[in-house]
Amino acid sequence: MEAAGGAGPAPAPAPGRARPAQAQPQPQPQPQAQPQPQPQPKNRELFRSQRKESEGSVDCPNLEFEYRDADSHGAELAELYSYTEEPELSTNRRCFEEDFHAQVQGRRWLELDGVQQKAYVMRLLDGLEVVNRDKRLKVARAILYLAQGVFGDCDNEGDVLHWSRHNSFLLYRLGTFTAFLELLNMEIDNSQACSSALRKPAISLADSTELRVLLSVMYLMVENIRVEQETDPPEWKSCRETFRMELSFPVHTEEPFALLLFTMVTKFCSGHAPHFPMKKVLLLLWKVLLFTLGGFEALQAMKVRKREELGLPPLPEDSIQVMRSMRAASPPTYSIELTEQQQQKRGHRSRRPLVKQDSLDIYNERDPFKNDEAGIDEEENDDVDSGIEGELDLMERDAIIPTIPAQRPPIERVSFPKGLPWAPKVRDTETLIGLPRPIHESVKTLKQHKYVSISDIQIKNEEELEKCPMSLGEEEVQETPCEILYRAMLYNLPQYMIALLKILLAAAPTSKAKTDSINILADVLPEEMPITVLQSMKLGIDVNRHKEIIVKSISALLLLLLKHFKLNHIYQFEYVSQHLVFANCIPLILKFFNQNIMSYITAKNSISVLDYPHCTVCDLPELTAESLEAGDNNQFCWRNLFSCINLLRILNKLTKWKHSRTMMLVVFKSAPILKRALKVKQAMMQLYVLKLLKIQTKYLGRQWRKSNMKTMSAIYQKVRHRMNDDWAYGNDIDARPWDFQAEECTLRANIEAFNSRRYDKPQDSEFAPVDNCLQSVLGQRLELPEDFHYSYELWLEREVFSQPIRWEELLRYQ
Repeated sequence: MEAAGGAGPAPAPAPGRARPAQAQPQPQPQPQAQPQPQPQPKNRELFRSQRKESEGSVDCPNLEFEYRDADSHGAELAELYSYTEEPELSTNRRCFEEDFHAQVQGRRWLELDGVQQKAYVMRLLDGLEVVNRDKRLKVARAILYLAQGVFGDCDNEGDVLHWSRHNSFLLYRLGTFTAFLELLNMEIDNSQACSSALRKPAISLADSTELRVLLSVMYLMVENIRVEQETDPPEWKSCRETFRMELSFPVHTEEPFALLLFTMVTKFCSGHAPHFPMKKVLLLLWKVLLFTLGGFEALQAMKVRKREELGLPPLPEDSIQVMRSMRAASPPTYSIELTEQQQQKRGHRSRRPLVKQDSLDIYNERDPFKNDEAGIDEEENDDVDSGIEGELDLMERDAIIPTIPAQRPPIERVSFPKGLPWAPKVRDTETLIGLPRPIHESVKTLKQHKYVSISDIQIKNEEELEKCPMSLGEEEVQETPCEILYRAMLYNLPQYMIALLKILLAAAPTSKAKTDSINILADVLPEEMPITVLQSMKLGIDVNRHKEIIVKSISALLLLLLKHFKLNHIYQFEYVSQHLVFANCIPLILKFFNQNIMSYITAKNSISVLDYPHCTVCDLPELTAESLEAGDNNQFCWRNLFSCINLLRILNKLTKWKHSRTMMLVVFKSAPILKRALKVKQAMMQLYVLKLLKIQTKYLGRQWRKSNMKTMSAIYQKVRHRMNDDWAYGNDIDARPWDFQAEECTLRANIEAFNSRRYDKPQDSEFAPVDNCLQSVLGQRLELPEDFHYSYELWLEREVFSQPIRWEELLRYQ
C-alpha cells in the first residue's frame, strides 16, 4: 500500500517477491512521495472505518458449522424450488384433487390403506401413457403433488416431510422412476421445444414446465429414499439398496443415470437447449452421485477397507473428525498495524542490545527484497488479481474491493494445544535434505513411520503392468459404481468438466453479466417481469439464492468425483484433475474468493416464510421491503459456507504435490486472497486455506514469511507436519511454472497409458495370445459368404495349386 497521500499504484512485482522500497517513477500529477513516518490520526481512523465497511468487522464470531454430506433434509428439499415457482404448488394440488375426488368419493389420501393407495398410483401411471401432452402433464403434476407430501391434508411441516418420504417409497416400488425416466428422455430429444426456446429473445419458467415437473419428481424420490432414518421399516431399507443398485448398475440402458444428466449439462452449455432447468439438473446429479457413490463417511469406510486389502497399516485418524474438534484461529494481522509496529520498533532500535536476525542474515544469503517497508503485506497490491485476469479469457476484469485497513482488536497470544491435532507423516525417506545432523541417526525410525498411501501402491502396480504386460496378464478390475461411472464418462469427460466450470463461472458472485455468457436464470425468471419495488426485491433475492444453490451443487459434485476417483484409481483422479486445470479451474476458484468472503458467507438471500414445506401449511404473512431486507436470523448461510469449503478442498486436491500448479497459485497472487478468507472463523475452512498457503510459502520468499508470522504460526499449529518438509525455511523464489512442466507432461503420458491399457482394447492387439495348436486352428468354424462354394474350385486353383511351395523357406522358419 502506498503511504497516505502518496501517488498511484506501482507496477506489480514479480510473483513471490515483496514490493520494492520505492515505486518506479510514474507519469502521475504528483511526484512519488517517500513513505511517511506515520499516517495522520484522522486518516487512520477513516481508513479503519472504511475497511470495516468493505471487508466486514474483524470481530467475527466463531461459526457453529458442522460439515456433512448435505444440509438438513427439509433445507435440501426447499432448495429444489425457486420462489417464482410458488404458484405451481397450488396447481399441482388442484390437478391431484380433481382426479382423486373423481375416483375416490368423500375420502382423503391419508385415510386410504396401502392397497387402495397402490391402486390409485397404478391408475395415475397408466395416465402417463396417453398421447395428449396436456393430459400427460396434469397426471405428472398429480404425481408430483404426492411426492411433495399431499400438503393439503397435513397440519404441520413434519407431516408434510413424513408423507413425502412415504409416498416416494410407494412411487418407486410401483415403477414411477422408470416411467419418468422414459418421459425425461422424450423431453430431452424434443427438438420442437429446443427450437422454440432458441427463437425466443428471453427464456422464462414457462419454457421448461414439463422438464421441471419430471426432474422435481425424480429429485424428491432420490432425496427421500437416499436419506436414512432410524424409524425406517425393513422394506424401506431393502428398497433403498435396490434403488441404489438400479442407479449404479444400469440394466435397461447401456449407461448410468448420472451420464444422462451430464449430457443434459453439456447440451445446455453448447447452446442447443437453453431452456433446460440447470439448477434442478445439477441438484439431481449431485444427489445421484452422493447416493450411488457414497458420502464422506462411506468414503472413509471404503478407504479403511481398501488399506486392509492392500496390507497397509490403518489410518492414524479420520480427517473430518479431527477437524470437527479443532478451534478456529483469530484472523491474521493487517498491514497498517504491522507498519505501525515496524515503525515503533525502528524508533526504539538503538535501545535494544540484542543483534537482530536481519544482520545475521547478511552472512547467510543476500536478501534482494529487503526494504524499509518490510511490514507492508502483499495484500495491499492494487493488481492483486492481475494474474488471474491475464489467464482467464472467459472472465472479465472485476473491480477489486480496495483493501483499506480495519481496526484490529488487541493481538491474541497464540495458545498452542497440548498436542498438535495431526499425526506426522513421512513420504520420502531416501533424502536427508533439511534434517539436522542428529536426525540422520534416526532414519531407521523415520522409515518405520513412513506413510504409504493407496495411490502409491496403485502407481507401483501400474508401472509393473506397463513393464510386463504378458507375464502379469490382464488386470482384474472390480465393477464398482465408481468404475462404471468413469468408464461411461471417459471419452466425453473434458466436455463435462468444461461445462460445469462454465456454469460455475456464470453463477459466481464476482462474475459480471456478459452477452456471450450462458443464461443460467431460465428456470427462475417469471414470464412477466416485476413491476413493483417489492416484486423486484423478491426476484433479486430469488436470483441470488438460485446462483448460490448452483455453486453449492457444482462444488459438492466435483469434490465427490475427485475423492471417489482417487480412491478407485489414482490415474482416474489425475485425469479429471488435469482437465479441470486445463479448463482454468484454479484461477476460477481464486476469482471466486477474490470478494468480500464474509459478506458472501453471511448473505441472507432467503425468505424463510416462502420455503417449502413451510409455505404449504402456514398462512403467509404480508411481505414488506423491510422484512425482505432484514432476512432471517441465522448467523451464517449454510450453503455458502459449505460451497466455500468444497471449493477450497477442490483447490487443495488439484495443487497438492504438484509444483507447477502450486506455482500457478503464486503467479495468480493467491496469498492475499487466501489470507482474507482466514477472517472466517470456522476451523475447517481455515485449515484448507492454511494448507494452500503452506504449499507456496517457499516460493513467496523469506520477506513474506517475516511479514506474516501469525499466519505461519497458525500453519504450524493446525496443518499436518511432514517431517522433512522445508515449507517454513526453504527458498525457491525464482521458480516459474514452466520450470515444472516436465512433471506435468510425464503425468499426462502416464494417464494416457493407463486409459489406453485398461479401456482401449483393440481386437488385433500385438499382445493377443496366439493359438499354435494345428487341430484347434483347423477345427474353428469360420463364417464364409454364401457364394463362397460357387467359386471354391477357382479359389483353390488360384491361391493353392498355382502357387509354388518353397519348402526350404518353410522348414527354415519352423
